Amino acid sequence: MPAARKSKRSVVEPFFQGAKRFEELHVHVDGAARGNPGPAAIGVVIKTRQGRKVASFGEAIGETTNNYAEYTALVHALRLLSVFEVDRLRIYTDSELMARQIKGEYKVRDRNLRSLYAQVMSMMGRYRDWDVLHVPREENEEADALANRALDEEALPGARAARRAATQASGQESLFADEEEGPEE
Repeated sequence: MPAARKSKRSVVEPFFQGAKRFEELHVHVDGAARGNPGPAAIGVVIKTRQGRKVASFGEAIGETTNNYAEYTALVHALRLLSVFEVDRLRIYTDSELMARQIKGEYKVRDRNLRSLYAQVMSMMGRYRDWDVLHVPREENEEADALANRALDEEALPGARAARRAATQASGQESLFADEEEGPEE
């Protein structure tokens, strides 16, 4: 009998699940990698101008660099925000490199970051007014904590196998029954 698929709860806070429009949102993003490259995760916290939390999430993203994780966090945040109408967007990151690259102060030289940078810039075009601000780590604690918690959970024994089993669609088991199970990556 297939394992019951665990339903993923919404990352949008219940009070805001029906919301369509925001005048201004503040987005805190963080990427963390233990080793560079190493196991990595992202953390995102989205709040109103008044400080009320709209959404938050943390997710392990595999092995990558810290800079790649930072950009990935921002891409995921912007994808989530695409369901809302937002006039002004304020993005806070403790990555000075990413903040300066998005503002156009630094060029994106790393070829692995160029596609993420292009995605970010394309998605930012939908906002009337936006800014990316470099903040000290202490001012980005909540996003940092979500990224680190995702890394800690990923490191637990059996975490990858459990996640794979939980996300496998019911009835799909037979499609992959003949494939050899390779080592976890």
